[in-house]
Amino acid sequence: MDIFRICILFSSISFFFYSIHYFFSARMKDELRRLGMQNLGRVIVVCQFLGATGLLLGFLYNPLWTASSFGLALLMLCGLAVRIRSKDSLWVSLPALFYMIVNSYIFYYSLV
Repeated sequence: MDIFRICILFSSISFFFYSIHYFFSARMKDELRRLGMQNLGRVIVVCQFLGATGLLLGFLYNPLWTASSFGLALLMLCGLAVRIRSKDSLWVSLPALFYMIVNSYIFYYSLV
């Protein structure tokens, strides 16, 4: 298995986990409240779930990799911007940066 497919599986599994974890974790809801985004929680979870699903379905229909990875990279870019705006530390902002880079990589290589 090549690095491209490993990134796809890693990203999709991670975003499925985050999507499910949202409904069981008061901590995630508290974090959204702290960032002033409590009303967007379900929208964010739906975007994460759809992106993760699209990455997996991309194994059957490759253009879904492009759309899903672009959407997830954009979602993580917005998450990073929110973290920077709220003056969070680099350590706290690192997951958004990491997943933005991973999904940007998937996006780029899905086009090539």
